[in-house]
Amino acid sequence: MTREEALKILDQWVTKPFSRKHMLAVEACMRAYAKKFGEDEEKWGLSGLLHDADWDSFPDEHPAKIVELLKEKGEPEMAQAIASHGNNSPAYGNRFSERKELMDKALYACDEITGFVMAVSYVRPNGMSDLEVSSVKKKLKDKGFAAQVNREEIYEGAELLGVPFDQHLAFVIDSMKTIQDQLAK
Repeated sequence: MTREEALKILDQWVTKPFSRKHMLAVEACMRAYAKKFGEDEEKWGLSGLLHDADWDSFPDEHPAKIVELLKEKGEPEMAQAIASHGNNSPAYGNRFSERKELMDKALYACDEITGFVMAVSYVRPNGMSDLEVSSVKKKLKDKGFAAQVNREEIYEGAELLGVPFDQHLAFVIDSMKTIQDQLAK
């Protein structure tokens, strides 16, 4: 699958600007982690780009629609990573698969944290440009800020990936800064 094909899927299924920005942020982080780990940057990036592609249009079936489409297109590794990027909380039933591969773990580690980092950047005068780890950590302690974000998943993701939390957060921020113009409010 090419990035152009992936963007066409987003054009068809993604209806909310924030959703698209979130997927671009996860893509940037996944590409950066793929490079760091010596993995396939395109495959990892596209997994990040498409991980929530079906959320806006098919929330009750997420992630089954995009997983099915990727399997049909001969992308089993991407399908597996996306199938395993969430937790099986009561809200989601047993929708998500077990995280087995490094790409699965990286996608899980990048998903929730990117949304939070974006939220923090939106309340800052300079947005993402001067965002630091300490600012994000301060907001993580404020349970009223971006209350819908699961903080346990943010910390669990870094642990699962085997990266110390502060390093993971710095890596995510730096990765997102590379596309900050696309993520701006």
